[in-house]
Amino acid sequence: MNFSTNASNGTETFDEGFYLIAFNTLGNKNYLILTLVLIYLITLLCNLILLMVFLMNSSIQNPKFLAVCNLAVVDISINSVIIPQMVPVFVFNLSRITFETCFSQMFFLHFFGDMESFSLALLAYDRLIAICFPLRYPYINTNLRMGLIIAGLWFLVFLLEIFPVTLASNLPYCRSRVIQSCCCEHGPVYVLACGDTSLNKRLATAKSLVVLLGPLTFIILSYAVVVFTVLQIASATQRWKAFHTCLTHLVLVLIYYVPVILAYILGNMRLVQSKDLYTAILTVSVTLPPMLNPIIYSLKTEELRDKVLKFLMQQKVMKKRVDVSVICN
Repeated sequence: MNFSTNASNGTETFDEGFYLIAFNTLGNKNYLILTLVLIYLITLLCNLILLMVFLMNSSIQNPKFLAVCNLAVVDISINSVIIPQMVPVFVFNLSRITFETCFSQMFFLHFFGDMESFSLALLAYDRLIAICFPLRYPYINTNLRMGLIIAGLWFLVFLLEIFPVTLASNLPYCRSRVIQSCCCEHGPVYVLACGDTSLNKRLATAKSLVVLLGPLTFIILSYAVVVFTVLQIASATQRWKAFHTCLTHLVLVLIYYVPVILAYILGNMRLVQSKDLYTAILTVSVTLPPMLNPIIYSLKTEELRDKVLKFLMQQKVMKKRVDVSVICN
């Protein structure tokens, strides 16, 4: 993305960039960074395995797992935007970030954060169709239709993010350039502007309500319909089977929304006085779900679990063959 951002000191235009400042008061800052790096590595490994299993097994290339793979791509992307840039900033004290890099990071940070929420709603849609219309599911929810829905969601989130970020990038930044955060979030950046930021604040509030409460409301309503439909089933065994197919997705929803809601409550009620501690809690709450999502889905979905175990066994056998070949040569 090419954001052209001007900052004026009253007489001339200059570009000095921003400076990321966070975790200075935390005595265990290095342990926090190490934890985040481990989270990132596990996120990459687990989600890439999930994507490879999907690509290598045509039997699971259906709308449900297409939605799961979309979530895996979003999980990798959001942690890739947040964590890698933190190492040079907070380990090697390279805190300066250019305007263009900052606003590019801002866009992708919020873009993939929003996509996480919409991706969970997409999985709820899949379960809704599968349970409420089981016989018509193959005709209603085809791979093509799921692909079009995913593309539509990506385009919708792009539209939701491009205007607030562009608006923030065009503000005059003539006061402090110190961002009190570990990355270029929209809120901590636009408050540094010396112009009128009331529109930015209203947009940020409206967008947050749309991307968090919108998908969450859809998930709650869809599961209300699912529960009503399942309770009409006469067989207790069939009811349990139907509920069990939704259990994994409900766990993912809780893992994503509960930390976000708790972090919001902690911030607004001033229960955490330390700004650095609150930033650390918020960072972990955002980066942890992308690591846990593929692990939980792989363990709780029998069909996928078998494919993953088979894939890992194949890799182990191939490694042994390579080792034997090296020894023989």
